[in-house]
Amino acid sequence: MTPDVLIVIFAGVLGLLVGSFSNVLIWRLPRRENIAFPPSHCPHCDHRLGVIDLVPVASWLSLGGKCRYCRAPIKARYPVVELLTGLGYAVIAMLFPPLTVGWGALGLMLLFTLLLVGSAIDLDTFTIPDELTLPGVALGLIFGFLNGRAGVGTLPDFAGAVQGALLGAGLLVAINQFGSWVLRRFRERSYPELPIGYQQISLGLIAGAWLGPWWGTGVGVLSAAVNMAAGRVIRVPEWLTLGGLLLSLVLGSAGTGPGMILMVQGALAAAGGVSLVAGVYWWLRREPEDEAAGTDSAEEPYDASAMGFGDVKLAAVIGAFLGWERLLVALVIAVFAGAILGVAQLAMKRENRVKFGPYLALGAVVALIWGQQWVSGYRQLLGL
Repeated sequence: MTPDVLIVIFAGVLGLLVGSFSNVLIWRLPRRENIAFPPSHCPHCDHRLGVIDLVPVASWLSLGGKCRYCRAPIKARYPVVELLTGLGYAVIAMLFPPLTVGWGALGLMLLFTLLLVGSAIDLDTFTIPDELTLPGVALGLIFGFLNGRAGVGTLPDFAGAVQGALLGAGLLVAINQFGSWVLRRFRERSYPELPIGYQQISLGLIAGAWLGPWWGTGVGVLSAAVNMAAGRVIRVPEWLTLGGLLLSLVLGSAGTGPGMILMVQGALAAAGGVSLVAGVYWWLRREPEDEAAGTDSAEEPYDASAMGFGDVKLAAVIGAFLGWERLLVALVIAVFAGAILGVAQLAMKRENRVKFGPYLALGAVVALIWGQQWVSGYRQLLGL
């Protein structure tokens, strides 16, 4: 066997093992449980599982999908997650040979696990844990740095990872901001967050359009600092921020200011920056009693929202690992898949919410495999 074939096989076996651990994350993260202690045990009888009970796929098949000790049924999702992870890792090792792309291949495998675990949790709980997304963004930036040092042209370097993370979060949160504004029939938010939240993100949008991403992010963070110093929310009207952004883009298209394209890029990147700052702040501010109860202040009143904030952070993860061009491909795939499959989901389950995380993950996998060819073909079509 050639070294590349051996690496693909090794990657597949590694994926099976990581898939087994992924099942632990899927079960424990939503429940705020320690992912290492206690050791693996049956959720029904609490009996500690031995090594023979934890062999990926094989243990489930040999036990007939039931616990060895209490005979309670074990979900088929366990071997499915293990098989998908093994297959995903093998495909990544085949398309992005580690001997060629170096650490970048490991980064893509990590991204695949984050997407799979986040999707499974989203399907169960309508949430995507910060413990996955926010460290995932940081890891994407680290692998971007390693890609840059290794000269891996097919994957983003550090600057590309930063741009991808900011634009990923910014694009999703901008959709949420305008969608939520429409859902509220253009009324102001009744429950703005203190000290940082959607109002500061909207402020980052308009400030970033005129001042660029970093100054725009700074304006949003400064607004949060003012709120913190005042001990209350200093309202920033959305007719001024979101309405002002629309007017700014009209002016930009007419040749005023930096120009419409740069204004859009600056607005989205700044909004993404403020979103990630807000995400980290609220993650660190989570109350211990909320963690113990398995809630995150979910019973507090809230304004209508077009999209979950977990999706915003997941888009940042995708952008950090894949870059902004593949991120756009992922988002287009996610929107089409969500439009088709989401309608069927709503019809069958009679739910009024679509779990968008799995569609984002599906789009990211498609973009990972075919995104670069599609982007190159699009550039050739435009003569770029």
